[in-house]
Amino acid sequence: MVKLRLKRCGRKQRAIYRIVAIDVRSRREGRDLRKVGFYDPIKNQTYLNVPAILYFLEKGAQPTGTVHDIIKKAGVFTELRLNERQLT
Repeated sequence: MVKLRLKRCGRKQRAIYRIVAIDVRSRREGRDLRKVGFYDPIKNQTYLNVPAILYFLEKGAQPTGTVHDIIKKAGVFTELRLNERQLT
C-alpha cells in the first residue's frame, strides 16, 4: 500500500518536510516512490505537485493526517471530485 506522508529534511531545530509517496513498510527517511511537494512549518510555505498528488490518490494512496490537512487547505480534494465527475 502506498501512503502520502512527510519525510524530514533540513538541519537541527530547522526542519523542512518533503511530501512523498512511499510504501507503508518503509521508514520515515526511507526510499520514496516520488516527491510530490514540500512543507516548511516555520515559514508556513507549501509547494504541491497537484497532478502527481491526484495521480496517487486516484490509484488508492492514503494520505496521513498532516498531509491530508495540507492537501485539503490547497483544495486538491475539490479537483479530485471534479475529475471524478468528468469521468462519469
